[in-house]
Amino acid sequence: MANEERDLVRAHVLITGMVQGVFFRAHTREEAHRLGLSGWVRNLRDGRVEALFEGERPAVKEMVRWCHKGPSSAVVRNVDVRWEPAKDEQRSFEIRYD
Repeated sequence: MANEERDLVRAHVLITGMVQGVFFRAHTREEAHRLGLSGWVRNLRDGRVEALFEGERPAVKEMVRWCHKGPSSAVVRNVDVRWEPAKDEQRSFEIRYD
């Protein structure tokens, strides 16, 4: 089935706030698994968290909404989202340590 038929999308997200040292990445991976998404999440040196979510549009939208609150210990101040066409190049969701 083509991406258009399944309505696959990709969201590249940058999350700002108190989002490092609060298990944001681990909770993001759990939520992405629950929603059946592929992609990755990582900490950036400037204190933000960056993530890429890919999957069916409703699930990706729900994940982006979740990023606005994150886990209970996080304080999210801003979420920048760039919507992109799905590339369907990754089959799992991982935490990156690069």
